[in-house]
Amino acid sequence: MTKWLHSGRRRDLCALLYEAGELRAQSLKSRLESHYDERIDPGSFYATLTSLVESGFLDRRTEGIADVYALTDAGERALLDHYDWLSAKVGDGDGEGDGDTVGDGISDDDSDDDSDDGAGDDGPDLKD
Repeated sequence: MTKWLHSGRRRDLCALLYEAGELRAQSLKSRLESHYDERIDPGSFYATLTSLVESGFLDRRTEGIADVYALTDAGERALLDHYDWLSAKVGDGDGEGDGDTVGDGISDDDSDDDSDDGAGDDGPDLKD
């Protein structure tokens, strides 16, 4: 995995641009803040965009007084590679990975507790 994918914010910015095609910086920031449900420091946000441009994953052009961003071919390729990797790990959400993990050795049938407290029934819903 390329280094830029180590940052969730970078991946999320690229995913938003993949969906939209291109966005003005302020619109991109607003969508990301909506997704995170918190304010993002402008300096940090623009530093992330600059890093992605300098790494060749985003194109930046000026439209009036606004900067408009779009994924480059390299950015799209890296995002889709990460998506493939993540899909292979998460799969259909059945919790069965590639067999490399070690479980606790207790199956559902071994449990003596028949109560249903609702905790952890299905795990988190990651398919938004």
